[in-house]
Amino acid sequence: MWKLVQSGLSVVAGTAEPEYGAEAIHPVGFNLEEGDPKYSDLTIEDMKYVSPNHTNVETQTFYFEDDSYAGFAQVIHSNVIGLHTTAQFTFKLFPKANPKDFVWTSTKLENFSIEDGTDFKADGLTIVLNKDTADEYQLDSSVNKLTEVHLTMKRIGQGIKFGKDGQTLYGTDIDNPWGNMRHVFWPRCHVNGEIILRELKPGQDVDYLEPSELEYLDKEKIEIKDGLTMYVMALQGMKPHHAAATWDFLNYQSKDYSVVIMEFTTPPSYNTTKVSVCMTVDKDGKVILATMNNKTEHLDCEKDETSGWEVPKRIQYTMTDDDAEEEERVQVQVRGDLKCLCERVDVMAEIPQFVKNIVSGVAGTKPYIFQFSNEMELTIKRGDKVEVDEKGYAYSETTFITAI
Repeated sequence: MWKLVQSGLSVVAGTAEPEYGAEAIHPVGFNLEEGDPKYSDLTIEDMKYVSPNHTNVETQTFYFEDDSYAGFAQVIHSNVIGLHTTAQFTFKLFPKANPKDFVWTSTKLENFSIEDGTDFKADGLTIVLNKDTADEYQLDSSVNKLTEVHLTMKRIGQGIKFGKDGQTLYGTDIDNPWGNMRHVFWPRCHVNGEIILRELKPGQDVDYLEPSELEYLDKEKIEIKDGLTMYVMALQGMKPHHAAATWDFLNYQSKDYSVVIMEFTTPPSYNTTKVSVCMTVDKDGKVILATMNNKTEHLDCEKDETSGWEVPKRIQYTMTDDDAEEEERVQVQVRGDLKCLCERVDVMAEIPQFVKNIVSGVAGTKPYIFQFSNEMELTIKRGDKVEVDEKGYAYSETTFITAI
């Protein structure tokens, strides 16, 4: 995931690990007992930053789309070995008809703080949760004059965490894990607001002028109206090439359904273990299926000459309710051609040279993120009966970090 690997030294520096084996990985839901629910509604405590005092990256990400545009807004809060904390705001916007024509900004934040556990504030940026209802975020950003963002996201239905706390733990002692991964979700939200795009006034010497001295011209004002958003709050409590070798992410939205899947596979040091959660909700946010029994298939793969990775040309996500009787078993499948590659992100190009020198010694570490924007088909079956067969918009990511 872009949000999990775009934060410099704390994320990519380090060495390869020995093979600890299956006893050192505890996937989300590992501590559930028979009869325990696999997922539960979020409380306001679940919406708070964890802010551990060791190396970690914690993020809030809103993936939004309406009839014309799609993109995401994200804050990245990084802590390096408990000594140095940084924050970044990243924003991407593109027309759905032409995903490669995107606007992208990534801006270092100053004077940032976490307030009431849930709200993130910095010079020129606020992301505030409505405490009375705990179902609405207001995001206002003017930290980068090229992309000024004002969005209101209101949850439809419930928020979701899997297991008891949404966490996967790493280490042989679960009471004292040496790493963790955490995700909590709002799978379906309304979004409304506006985005103001600007461009630099021609003729300025950007190499010598301070940012405050630069002049801008208004380019376009984009209204996001009656759109849909998926929100995820994530914590990565260890270096990414230790935690995961690959990632797959899907955000499918249509008039009537939302499907979100977050899946990663650990490197051999943690037994090449797949960890996967999926939520399917209807237009009112009612859960149709929430499961940890999921399968992502990369189909018609071809070697990408730039990165060297085998990249899918088609993809299929299958989610199954393994607790129900066969005749009532719900299966959700999202599939489609990956015709539109928004961007191939070379993570190593985003970090300082001295970090690259360190990472070059880690065998197989070659992180690339492939971001796709496509129409896909959703099928929902109950037993042998097809109950839903429709098409919707899918933003998806396939990430390769290390070889398995």
